Amino acid sequence: MKSEDVVYACTNDIAGRTRGKGYPAADFDKRLKRGIGWAPTNVQITCFDVIAETPFGSLGDMVLIPDEATRVSLRSEEMGLAEDFVLGDLRHTDGTAWACCTRSILKAALARLEQVAGLSLNSTFEHEFQFKTGANPIGGAYTHSGFRAQRAFSEALMGAMRAADLEPDTIMKEYGPDQYEVTMGPAIGVTSADRAVILRELVHAVAASFGTAVTFTPLRDPASVGNGVHIHMSLVDAAGAPATYDPDGPNGLSKPAGQFIAGVLKYLDSILALTAPSVVSYIRLTPHRWSAAFNNLGMQDREASVRICPLSAMSDIDKARQFNFEFRAADASASPYLQLAALVHAGVQGIEEDLEVPDVTAEDLSLLAPDELSRRGLMRLPQGLSEALERFVSNPTVTGWFGPQFVEVYRLHKTGEMACLDGKSEPEVCAAYEAAY
Repeated sequence: MKSEDVVYACTNDIAGRTRGKGYPAADFDKRLKRGIGWAPTNVQITCFDVIAETPFGSLGDMVLIPDEATRVSLRSEEMGLAEDFVLGDLRHTDGTAWACCTRSILKAALARLEQVAGLSLNSTFEHEFQFKTGANPIGGAYTHSGFRAQRAFSEALMGAMRAADLEPDTIMKEYGPDQYEVTMGPAIGVTSADRAVILRELVHAVAASFGTAVTFTPLRDPASVGNGVHIHMSLVDAAGAPATYDPDGPNGLSKPAGQFIAGVLKYLDSILALTAPSVVSYIRLTPHRWSAAFNNLGMQDREASVRICPLSAMSDIDKARQFNFEFRAADASASPYLQLAALVHAGVQGIEEDLEVPDVTAEDLSLLAPDELSRRGLMRLPQGLSEALERFVSNPTVTGWFGPQFVEVYRLHKTGEMACLDGKSEPEVCAAYEAAY
């Protein structure tokens, strides 16, 4: 009997997990139009594989329509890989977009940016992760010896990324125990989030081919460092020209870029439940962890929620195309589609409201009194998922971007996720997320 190649059609959902169904590769073209069946309640499967309270019950049918441009087909005996999957959109059976499809939500946000400002988003995600089965000795942070311990994995991952058109950029041994960071080139629009989903799957697949496993959990050990997702963004105009840099603008920002950032910072407390949506995310998002704890803009400051990245006079890329800003209050417990959608909507809101470009901070904000923070338009970010979720659902501007059905589904999903952790100690909670991601 001969085996048959299977394509896995999938969606990245509210839990940031990639789920779907396989079908014969010979039927690929047919499925581009026909899709595969999907149940609405699947959206309420939490990262712990427990179904949260669902408004759909056992009723309803959706169709997952693959996007041919996202297909990844890596079949290599040499690399030990047999990956063939494709991302897609969840639609009603009449073909209309579903309110709870994360990819469709991002498409709507990007369309709003183009309609309001005539601009597109150019972005990329850099990911941190840790090997579960590693045993790197103390003293390996950022070292060649630390990299050497996973050189074979790193080279296989770079090859897989290249084959999947992800434009591999860098890979390094990070600061934490058995922690590594991988980056890739930017892409316009929804493709950037597609690449982030694909990268996470490839990291897991390549690790498995080496007989090991990794985790993208935001925090593996409360006493150690966390794993972040840093989202680099810039704006381009209709002709594809960079629209973020203005040498005469405040901190080098063009007017629309400055207003975009102002919107992100104004609404950050209300979108944090979408960009950093796990219980352990909020242990990581505290002062002095090189993450983010306040809604501030920094110039090359790795504790700012938004960081203006440096320009290099030695680069072969001109300044306007180098110039970008980085969002740091994010991690891989979130869907990349929802992360970008929240940021784009907040940024467009800042443009629509004609917000002033915020001042750059250059001090330890945890030392400032609350009234001084308030005077400067700064705030401490939510310090727990429950608080972040409440700010999300109670902000009518933010909920208006997503619609009532999605907001209620998201609230129920995250409430169900938190319920799974009732009675667990902090180390047990960390272990649960380590296993899930």
